[in-house]
Amino acid sequence: MSCIFCDIVNKVEKAEILFEDESTISFLDIRPLNFGHSLVIPKNHYENFFDVGEKDLNAVISSTQFLANAIKKSLAPDGINIISNNGSSAGQTIYHFHFHIIPRFKNDHFTFRPQYKDYSNGLMQQFADKIRGGIKSFG
Repeated sequence: MSCIFCDIVNKVEKAEILFEDESTISFLDIRPLNFGHSLVIPKNHYENFFDVGEKDLNAVISSTQFLANAIKKSLAPDGINIISNNGSSAGQTIYHFHFHIIPRFKNDHFTFRPQYKDYSNGLMQQFADKIRGGIKSFG
C-alpha cells in the first residue's frame, strides 16, 4: 500500500522540507490551516500514535518541540496548536503517524468549536473506573 509520507521520506514525492534528522522529517502541509502549518513525521512508517515505537515517538516529540520553537521565533504567532489526529473519526486522512504544528494568529478565523459534555449522576467516576481498568491491563 502506498503512503505519501513514506514517498516524501524516500524523496519519491516532493515536499517543502524544513529539516530532517536520522529519525524524523518535517515539511510544510500542502493544505495549511494557516501559513507555516507544518508536519513532523517519523521516517519509519507507523499508522498512528498507538503503533509508533518508543524510540521514534521520543524523536518525533523532540523534533516537534524543536520546530514549534523555530516557528514561534520566525513567524511570531500569537499561539500554536500541536495536534495528532488518530483514526478517521478524529480527522486522520494520512495513515502515517504525524504531528501538525499550526501557528495561530488573532483573527485567523480558525476555531475549534467543542460541545462540552456534562458528567452527571456519577458518570465521571464510571469513566474513570473504565480507564483505570484499561491502565491495569497494561501492567
